[in-house]
Amino acid sequence: MPSRPDPKAIETVLLGGEAVYTREQAIELAGAEPEIAGRVWRALGFPALGDDSVIFAESDVEALRITNSLLQEGVLDEEGVVRFARAMGQTMARLADWQTSILSTLIFKDGDTSAASPLMNHVKELLPDVERLLLHIWRRQLAASTARTLAVMSNGDDVVPNYYPLIVGFADLVSFTTLSRELDEVELAEVVEGFEATAADIVASGGGRVVKTLGDEVLYVADAPQQAADIALRLASGVKTHVEVPDVRVGVAYGPVLTLHGDVFGTTVNRSSRLTSFARPGTVLIDDALAESLTDDDDLQVVKVRARHAHGLGLIQPYALRRNFEPGGH
Repeated sequence: MPSRPDPKAIETVLLGGEAVYTREQAIELAGAEPEIAGRVWRALGFPALGDDSVIFAESDVEALRITNSLLQEGVLDEEGVVRFARAMGQTMARLADWQTSILSTLIFKDGDTSAASPLMNHVKELLPDVERLLLHIWRRQLAASTARTLAVMSNGDDVVPNYYPLIVGFADLVSFTTLSRELDEVELAEVVEGFEATAADIVASGGGRVVKTLGDEVLYVADAPQQAADIALRLASGVKTHVEVPDVRVGVAYGPVLTLHGDVFGTTVNRSSRLTSFARPGTVLIDDALAESLTDDDDLQVVKVRARHAHGLGLIQPYALRRNFEPGGH
């Protein structure tokens, strides 16, 4: 029977060395205050273990030293350091889980765990390239995010940080309930991954940004009305499963949005979600604010449909969105 991969060996490979320090030793070597070190460690998403547990590698100490220098040099205050740590911890945890799920299909292919050791050696060789790629992608995304934020903030003195107009869209996989009954777990997971991948490609190629995926639903944002309209229409027609019904419905709303922790909140987001629930399979519904911005676009049809009451939002006036060459009504 093949031996199981040793978690300690995997940790040593990925951390660039084995754990040799206790919590107290790591804090002392980093020159950090125990209280702030504990807050940062928890913010990163790691459990609090006993002071005698040897769980810190040299790379952990260096990371804590860097974090402490940001505080000591006044770059960030204590709350800022903890918030930064939490942002990175939660993001990296999700990224790590996602990447591990991909790797596990290779490590345990056909139930063969004997491939784990050779694959881990291969991963070790790839780490420098992966680190450079990760750093480049982060810099790219940070540059784009900063540019967008500065553009918004320069629009006027009355703009509130993290609260500004955005176009928010939801794409919902209508056939998910049917698929859940017809497919086993592995097949259903393949459909969900295919949906997320297709939706992400459509949103990115249209100039939008995926905020998050919720299994059978994708939440995205866009800056320009025409951009958002094109993404919505492509989503409504671009995702196909084996179920013989239109697969996706989309709701889009335009208005002020609170951006926080990489997510979006507010009435505009709620309105977009309700519009999605009102939409029929294969169609796009938009709110009046977005409809007004698209009325002069000759390539699109914006058709007023029956108003609906949404709990907590009052009466919503939806508009069906179609391309001009698409016949028929909502």
